[in-house]
Amino acid sequence: MNQSPKVIVFDAFGTLVKIGASRSPYRKLMKWLKANGRKPSAQDAKIIMSNPVDIAQLAKIFGAELPEQLWKEINNDLQLELSTIQLYEDTVPTLQILKESGFKIALCSNLAMPYGEQLRKLLPDVFDTVAFSYEVGAIKPDHQIYDVIQTYFGCDFSGMLFIGDHPILDVETPLSLGMSARLIERQKNQKLLSVIQELI
Repeated sequence: MNQSPKVIVFDAFGTLVKIGASRSPYRKLMKWLKANGRKPSAQDAKIIMSNPVDIAQLAKIFGAELPEQLWKEINNDLQLELSTIQLYEDTVPTLQILKESGFKIALCSNLAMPYGEQLRKLLPDVFDTVAFSYEVGAIKPDHQIYDVIQTYFGCDFSGMLFIGDHPILDVETPLSLGMSARLIERQKNQKLLSVIQELI
């Protein structure tokens, strides 16, 4: 570690929050588009998560007009999935401990707009800055999304610690930029504090 971090950056899903019942609404949209002649692209995920649009607007970006019945089905799946997003039990207490200990806290996540809107309702108002991919117009591992946070705090990457559940997006890329980084494995019942406890 280059220096003791002043800024702790968290991923969202699989780190601070989880989805209770996955309905994969965006997968349903992409399957319909493919069935109707649109060839899938390696850029599809980036398009979904880097545009501040709803499902119907997204379909138009992909060059299609959704039939009303399909739109209702996908939207219902989306609303149900959003309603099952929950905080991990240790999320709020850990964030509060970090704030009280003088750390700056940021959130950096790849997600489609409806998920970001739901997170803003669920997460406590403790983040100094938030970088959601659909607002930034870039997704991890694009350096632009990490740069947004670094620019906000005006510190070197060496003063930042990234915590997340994805080995590349949340660990490998942050390390390559000069941050510290730690992987959290919620499926192994790892807790946030146990991952960062030596820092506070």
